[in-house]
Amino acid sequence: MEWNSTLYNKKHDFVAEYGKGLLEFIPKNDEQSILDLGCGTGTLTAQLADLCGRIVGVDASQSMIEKAKEEFGNIEFKVCDALSLPFEKEFDVVFSNAVFHWISSHDALLKNIYKVLKQQGLLVCEFGASGNIATIENAFAEACNSLGYGYEAKFNFPEVEDFGKLLEDTGFVIDRIYAYDRPTALKDGEQGLVNWMKQFFASELGVMPKHVQAMVFKKVDELARDTLWNGVEWVADYRRLRVIAHI
Repeated sequence: MEWNSTLYNKKHDFVAEYGKGLLEFIPKNDEQSILDLGCGTGTLTAQLADLCGRIVGVDASQSMIEKAKEEFGNIEFKVCDALSLPFEKEFDVVFSNAVFHWISSHDALLKNIYKVLKQQGLLVCEFGASGNIATIENAFAEACNSLGYGYEAKFNFPEVEDFGKLLEDTGFVIDRIYAYDRPTALKDGEQGLVNWMKQFFASELGVMPKHVQAMVFKKVDELARDTLWNGVEWVADYRRLRVIAHI
């Protein structure tokens, strides 16, 4: 899926905003190097730059990296697949916010992260936990299926215990790992849930004619409204998994 970086920045800046809470787990050290894995448009990368001597932001999306370079020209950004990182023992910290749930193999991902970290290196990350956006995804799947468009779950939202075991099997020592609910208000009132679907279900919607997309939006609204609409705005049922670990 190719990302709409403009829509992401305008309507979904809550992703970076919530990610700021992770920064407190990274000590400031002008001698350290940090890799921002899945940096998106670079908002958090720019803040990480204040905590270290070297910062590199990588993302698989060409449009996201182009936007990041445009916004923060003094920072090194690269288009890069998280499962084939071109580094080895180069970083003191790997930071990642709202990325791991897009990656099908967490085993392969953690091995890549382990490879790029120096000894005593730190992993600080947060992403979708089991149950994340369950109401939205279930409603979207039902809407697609009812209109003859099969939906295949594409997110990797693990249980805490399962991800913790993968960390330990890879060689990480876990400092903290926990899941928590984080209800998230979406911008633009009634339009908020549609904006969200246009961003995060872009590939599924892209194969549908506009009139079918409209039918999907209407059906999801009907299925999710009682649970997620508070009378003023849509509140997405986010659930996050936070990890602090080292090697």
